[in-house]
Amino acid sequence: MTFPFRSVLVFAIASLAAAAQEDWVNLFNGRNLDGWVIKIAGHELGDNYGDTFRVGPGGVIQVSYDKYDKFGARFSHLFYKQKLSHYRLALEYRFTGEQMKDGPNYARLNSGVMVHSQAPETILKDQDWPISVEAQFLANDGNLARPTMNVCTPGTDIYMNGAKVKPHCVNSTSKKYPASQWVSVEVEVLGNDKVRHKVEGETVLEYEHPEIGGGVANRFDPAIKVDGTPLRDGYIGLQSESHPVEFRNVRLLNLKGCMDRTAKNFKPYFLAADNATCLYK
Repeated sequence: MTFPFRSVLVFAIASLAAAAQEDWVNLFNGRNLDGWVIKIAGHELGDNYGDTFRVGPGGVIQVSYDKYDKFGARFSHLFYKQKLSHYRLALEYRFTGEQMKDGPNYARLNSGVMVHSQAPETILKDQDWPISVEAQFLANDGNLARPTMNVCTPGTDIYMNGAKVKPHCVNSTSKKYPASQWVSVEVEVLGNDKVRHKVEGETVLEYEHPEIGGGVANRFDPAIKVDGTPLRDGYIGLQSESHPVEFRNVRLLNLKGCMDRTAKNFKPYFLAADNATCLYK
């Protein structure tokens, strides 16, 4: 005796499981920096002064200063090419070597990833920080003991519990990690609604309604920094801040896409609709 309904049920469950599978994309191919663009303070867009950003052994992104004579406030960022609004960004980082001697004290064992950043091509040559929100990476040694995945706000403001946050940086509740350890982190960005920071899978910080405002960013185009403008989308940028650092397993899960359940490319985990991308054949 056969049970057709059982076959149908199994097929339906398998289809739902396939539909629910998260389609993470590797943003770094492990061979070169295709798909990324470099902006170093004091240099034109695309000028990778001193081979600052490079591919290292094992297919990692390295931030290195071995070809510098001095740091010279060359704060820099490696931007991914695509503008994004709703997504989860996951990566691992670790610090290596020694900080450049003329790097600022606060930048020792300090890096990060910028989210909701202004477009790289709108960053002026001598601008120090992109107008963005930073998920800050920190490590520790015998003289430092700090959490990681804090938030900093160059040229932006954020809110917590309905109130605008006054400090430039706010600490997370994460554990403290030594410099040489690979640390797995994730940023979940939900447009202008909410941003979550995670370390080793645990949420350590949340905030809401990022917008242009505040200080710290300098020598920007005033036409770009219109205070009070909600940040609904932007670019991601890995940071170079005078201490060598490495990044690996840089992956993205886009949470914006086709939300029509009848379409072939519908995904139940999408949180923002872009139904112009729906496929039906």
